[in-house]
Amino acid sequence: MTDLRVLAGILLATTYLHAPQALAQEQSQVLAPIQIEGEAGTGSADFDGYKAKKDASAAKSDQPLEKTPQAVSVVGSRQIEDQAARTVVEATRYSPGIRSETFGNDTRNDWFLIRGFSSQVSSYFLDGLQLQSSDSFATWKVNPYLLDRIDVLRGPSSALYGASNPGGLINLVSKRPTFQNRGETAIGVNEFGNLWTGLDVEGVNKDGTLAYRFIATGNYGGTQVDYTDNDQFAIMPELTWKPDEDTSLTVYANVSKLKTRGQNFLPYVGTVVDAPFGKIPRDLFTSEPSVDRFERSQQMIGYEFEHRFDNDVTIRQNLRYGHLDVDFRNVYGEGWVSPPTTTTALLDRANFLSKPDLGLFTVDNQVEWQTSTGPIDHTLLLGLDYKRFDLHDESGFEDAPPLDVLNPVYSGAPPVTSRYDQSNTLQNQTGLYAQDTMQIDRWNFVFSGRYDDVQTKVTDRPTGVRTSYSADAFSGRAGVIYNFDNGISPYVSVSRSFLPLTGTDTATGDAFKPETAVQYEAGVKYQPTWLPDVMLTASLFDLTRENVVTSDGVLFNRQIGKVNSRGVELEAVGQLTPDLKLTGAYTWYDLKIKEGNPAEIGKVTTGTPEQFASLWLDYAIPSDRLPGITIGGGVRYVGSSYADAANTQKVPDYAVVDAAIRYEKDNFKVALNVSNLFDKAYVASCNITCFYGESREISLTMGYKW
Repeated sequence: MTDLRVLAGILLATTYLHAPQALAQEQSQVLAPIQIEGEAGTGSADFDGYKAKKDASAAKSDQPLEKTPQAVSVVGSRQIEDQAARTVVEATRYSPGIRSETFGNDTRNDWFLIRGFSSQVSSYFLDGLQLQSSDSFATWKVNPYLLDRIDVLRGPSSALYGASNPGGLINLVSKRPTFQNRGETAIGVNEFGNLWTGLDVEGVNKDGTLAYRFIATGNYGGTQVDYTDNDQFAIMPELTWKPDEDTSLTVYANVSKLKTRGQNFLPYVGTVVDAPFGKIPRDLFTSEPSVDRFERSQQMIGYEFEHRFDNDVTIRQNLRYGHLDVDFRNVYGEGWVSPPTTTTALLDRANFLSKPDLGLFTVDNQVEWQTSTGPIDHTLLLGLDYKRFDLHDESGFEDAPPLDVLNPVYSGAPPVTSRYDQSNTLQNQTGLYAQDTMQIDRWNFVFSGRYDDVQTKVTDRPTGVRTSYSADAFSGRAGVIYNFDNGISPYVSVSRSFLPLTGTDTATGDAFKPETAVQYEAGVKYQPTWLPDVMLTASLFDLTRENVVTSDGVLFNRQIGKVNSRGVELEAVGQLTPDLKLTGAYTWYDLKIKEGNPAEIGKVTTGTPEQFASLWLDYAIPSDRLPGITIGGGVRYVGSSYADAANTQKVPDYAVVDAAIRYEKDNFKVALNVSNLFDKAYVASCNITCFYGESREISLTMGYKW
């Protein structure tokens, strides 16, 4: 891991080289910020505390949230910074409807459930373009330090975005040049000795037509599990050309690398319930130090173009190519060899290997026309997008020697020589979509429709056998919301989604059928006239998903039939007073298997809590008392879930407390954050095997802005 540590050192050195340069610049001249309208995306100026004023993801154009008939949550960069979130998982754990940390303390990937359904494979987007992953650990990960905001769209979004999970999608919105001369740098460390640093600098030329931004972040050091470091870096250079108010072109690159190790896959007995010896220690490494590794190299390059004509027509083209490769080797637990005793506890293990290589090309072309027909104002959107997904997969496993968790001796494992998957998957998807967003006085309507054609070829490399899949479908949505004078905005919507699948059911050998889903939703958004910087949202939904595929998190996938998720979500975000910000959420589901294995009908899918809640408050103490001091704190509650398909083993609920205190003076800031303040030991979920949640983490961060 030397290369990562060298890079982190370079970042640290750059951090303190820039600071004196910035001071010298401040002493010589002060450049007034240049205000630019019509920039792609939205920045911190579009937030009231933690409340976003607009969202550009739900309609693919800037739309006030109170005029959007869909449940949408937005996590801004200020909230990410206040809570010291170092992953997208951590940044979204105070949002409703989204269950983060589904596999507990996992440094490899971002895992999510939205409205009860797994969403990281097909519902992970960056700047409006899909980051499609695979079930074989060819997964993308984006550092939140590179992000301006995180949009969570709950419910099916296929009508605009194509094949995606019906529970919802996450759209990560990158920081872009703001046509200012500014910068910031930060350095931090946590109690596991993991050192973090970040650098964000940008500038503009004299005539205000060309702006750049360079963002870099890196960390290296330990985690809560022995022998497991989390070493990574990410850089994102960007250049925006804006010759006039109607035209902009942004080109960018996004490069990252991660070196860490795999998860601990642990038995139910010894984690959720006591074994004769008690509980397996949370910091115990159950793999093999000489074998285990997870290394991902990820690169993206792309551009965003926009031009507005004089006749209220705007054209856009967003294009990106991404590539990643992963080398994952993990000796994972499969349960006890025999019932453990007070003196012996042998963990049965297997040696797993996955080496996927993935190329992903995406382009989205849009034409937007703002016009009126009598009393009706229209925003018409027509789009054509294309995606090419090219995956070269290689996976295998062998038996491995057991490990005595009471007296661990690491002796290595035989190499993985067999392969159960050596395949190439090439998928081409073309989508044509249209949308009419209409406003009639206080009424706002949205009608969206999309047609997708998906062609997939899967080639087994050893035999040369090629299997072709073809799928096409229409997806749509319709919604209406009414804005009352008192700030209450009720809405209803219906939407349909479509998701083609590749692969076969591990149990039956049959090819997966395409997934479809239909959702009905009703809700209300309330922006009190006496609290204009606060938004309260309540939503009720009924979502039925057919041909669902589930995974055990290691090797096996199966298609179980029909699952229904219905429930309620509550959210409160905003600025209660000039000194007090909050974000709070509550989620309740009734999630049941409706068709499939007769023994599982009426059961809840494994690892899926049916309720969770959170509340975070951030209070800046008045300057006449303790100038510059801000305190924050939050509580996260996750309800119980099931560990097995028969729903006979339960994973208990848990609650953890987070806390923060920071001091800011002029351009300097120091912050102390603690997640899981009381070091609550809990199991995040079980799905054949079990996963411990995050232990207490204390982090100290210092930052400087100029």
